[in-house]
Amino acid sequence: MQFSTTAEIAGKTIQENLGVVAGNVVQSKHVGRDMMASLKSIIGGEIAGYTEMLADARDVAIARMVDEAKKRDADAIVNIRFTTSAIMASASEILAYGTAVKLKD
Repeated sequence: MQFSTTAEIAGKTIQENLGVVAGNVVQSKHVGRDMMASLKSIIGGEIAGYTEMLADARDVAIARMVDEAKKRDADAIVNIRFTTSAIMASASEILAYGTAVKLKD
């Protein structure tokens, strides 16, 4: 499955728009990561545990979006976008969405 943040796939022609597909995941914080984040906030710098957690969550959201596109027999997903939101004090959502399309052979 090809996917892109642009409106097209380079070298391909879109034959049919199959609609919006999305995948999301709600990820909660780990108590150990919270303690490390508190310490890191004192000395400054990247909180690597959270960076890793969000990267993993993004990958899950993409995989779920691709699965939805496959169910529609799509060849690609274009105009992919990501959004995040705080669900509660200890959890965040990552949503990946785009347009599933069929490509000309």
